[in-house]
Amino acid sequence: MTSRRTFITMATAGLGGAVLPGNSGWARGFQEGGELPAVVSTWNFGMAANEAAWKILGSGGYALDGVEAGARIPEDDPAVISVGYGGLPDDRGKVTLDACIMDEKGNAGAVACLEEIRHAVSVARMVMEKTPHVMLTGRGARDFALSRGFKRENLLTPAAKAAWKRWKKAGAHFKPVINIENEILQNHDTIGILALDRQGRLCGATTTSGMAFKMHGRVGDSPIAGAGLFVDGRIGGAVATGSGELVMKTLGSFLVVELMHKGLSPEEACREAVMRIVSTNPGYRDHQIGYLALKNNGLYGAYSLQPGFDYAVRTPSYNRLLTARSLLG
Repeated sequence: MTSRRTFITMATAGLGGAVLPGNSGWARGFQEGGELPAVVSTWNFGMAANEAAWKILGSGGYALDGVEAGARIPEDDPAVISVGYGGLPDDRGKVTLDACIMDEKGNAGAVACLEEIRHAVSVARMVMEKTPHVMLTGRGARDFALSRGFKRENLLTPAAKAAWKRWKKAGAHFKPVINIENEILQNHDTIGILALDRQGRLCGATTTSGMAFKMHGRVGDSPIAGAGLFVDGRIGGAVATGSGELVMKTLGSFLVVELMHKGLSPEEACREAVMRIVSTNPGYRDHQIGYLALKNNGLYGAYSLQPGFDYAVRTPSYNRLLTARSLLG
């Protein structure tokens, strides 16, 4: 048995085309980027994540180290209420974390429903590198982390606890929040990060505390290879943010990578994956989905269902926060 479980990426016959209704703001063939190294991340806290990743990428380091270092930044920030320490809890007041990491060879590691360990992305990397498995969950994931030297700590900050108490007092009615940054403490959703190093190695990571006030035990798309994150070093990588249940049902990140394999640009592939959700979910207007993709040649792109999805880009000549085009904006 090898020390890692390898995901073998295969071109899938019969994917079929997604629905492509007319949109005057849509220009097929749109391309952006093309420089190495490159790192892209979801939401405005992606700027700080990219900065940490760039310290590694800019000095010739490995993309896997870059995405891990970048993802750890929002995990450490108590002001980021949807990732790591300070994340909003589930309906029982428990902060549970999900994370996934993938390298250029398709190796993957993940954790789900992880409690009391701040850096879920680093535990996911340990799962990938030190076990024969892909995912560990719950108490097993926590015990594994502790055995590897991670520190056990309370992740529920006073601000997050107060928000949970207000929710309970208001009736404890759960609903997904579109662009949570516009609703609670000016904040966001899952961070997904993709990096391409000078050697052309493409890696990715996701980490999140999931939907605020979710049912205890709920796992979203972020830790699932093929849903919230997928990397095929021969083609490209993709990450997802938003309503994880819809992303899981369509294996959105895998779909984006396969569509790039079929010749679509990153933005086109992200848009088609959004349209796959639109074509199969009548209630899509009540949700937000955003995809971000990076090809192995440095081209990148993003697209979302609702307006308001920002993503950060860092290359040798570019360092900006951009707003993705959207279907309903």
